Amino acid sequence: MQKQTRYSGFSLAWHALSGHRRWQKILPDCDPLPSYDIVIVGGGGHGLATAYYLAKKQGISSVAVFEAGWLGGGNTARNTAIVRSDYLLEASFGLKNLALDLWSDLSQELNFNLMYSPRGYVDLAHSDGQLEHFVLRANAMNLRGADARILGRNELRTRVPQLSLSSDDRFPVSGALVQEKGGIVRHDAVAWGFARKAAASGVHVFQNCPVIGFDIRNGRLNAVETAMGKVSCDQAMVSVAGASARLADLAGFPLPVTPVNVQAFVTEPVKPVLDCVVNYNAGLSYVSQTDKGELVLGGMTDGVHSTARRGAFSTIEDTLARAVQMFPFLTRLRLMRHWSGTADMTMDGNAIIGNSPIEGLKINAGWGYAGFKATPAVGHEMAATLASGQVSDLLAPFSLDRFESGALIDDAGIGPYPWLH
Repeated sequence: MQKQTRYSGFSLAWHALSGHRRWQKILPDCDPLPSYDIVIVGGGGHGLATAYYLAKKQGISSVAVFEAGWLGGGNTARNTAIVRSDYLLEASFGLKNLALDLWSDLSQELNFNLMYSPRGYVDLAHSDGQLEHFVLRANAMNLRGADARILGRNELRTRVPQLSLSSDDRFPVSGALVQEKGGIVRHDAVAWGFARKAAASGVHVFQNCPVIGFDIRNGRLNAVETAMGKVSCDQAMVSVAGASARLADLAGFPLPVTPVNVQAFVTEPVKPVLDCVVNYNAGLSYVSQTDKGELVLGGMTDGVHSTARRGAFSTIEDTLARAVQMFPFLTRLRLMRHWSGTADMTMDGNAIIGNSPIEGLKINAGWGYAGFKATPAVGHEMAATLASGQVSDLLAPFSLDRFESGALIDDAGIGPYPWLH
């Protein structure tokens, strides 16, 4: 049992006066063992969630996680923290909806405040045809046990009173699909919450230790080469977001993903003004407000291949133009921060999960925009897959070989991938 400080009432001030040197470490110091049952390449949300569920649900703690930088410093931190499951196709909906169910209890399960806020996700339609498609989507969601409803303009005015509903707008709003269980989660808390619990269960987590190669013999994985040396393992999973193609190349097989920049922005903080997430579908722009009062905005990809994590200014202009149409009050706010992440895009805009051409090596890549919201579900299902040797039913549709068979999962009308089509 960890020793409790007697200064609990003044702990913040006490730690500050001590130069923050007395905080208990979340991760214990350890050296890599010569071998593990399972190695996870990538210490983002998906990799750490998989490690946690391997230990908790599958009883496998001989697990090492190797992260090239700091935990959650990749796409886990470079997103807008939105969670939802308003998808039409069964494969996409099933995985995201499991995640949404898991998010609701995860803070208590991890004993770590993930700041899950089911404030509602409002998806705007800009034509009668688009609203009709939203009705189809809402009906499919309700039949599968998820909450979804359609709002007309009058109901939408009540749900989001700040929203401009002028018929003179370039793309007037016809209505919206609302999933009240959708919302936001604090992304860095997700990474550290999973890491802390996994480490407490015996999982070894290493930061600033990139994987630099794979030892593959006769088509089977034998070991993983890291900056700390070679580590033997029975299985490994690669879950490295924007670096997926590069790691697959090290393992000797091509991965059909395209890296692109995705940008996001934060305004100066203001008093509470928006109690839900709102998505503008005509060109894409989405807005939510943090607990600190900042307005977080995101939009389309830059539309060109890049791993630079530096976005184009034209994308900022396009995103803000649409955001201002939704919420004219944004013209009075200043942008304070901007960041960009590298998203792996596949030809159908959906992830690649499961077996690779190398026996013993699993892949989790190609998530594009949609990776963060699926975090706990991917971890839960990938842990079961690694433990049993059989790809779980929820993950099976996302196999790499679907691009050969033609069984694509095309969510183009649902997810923000129109530039790919």
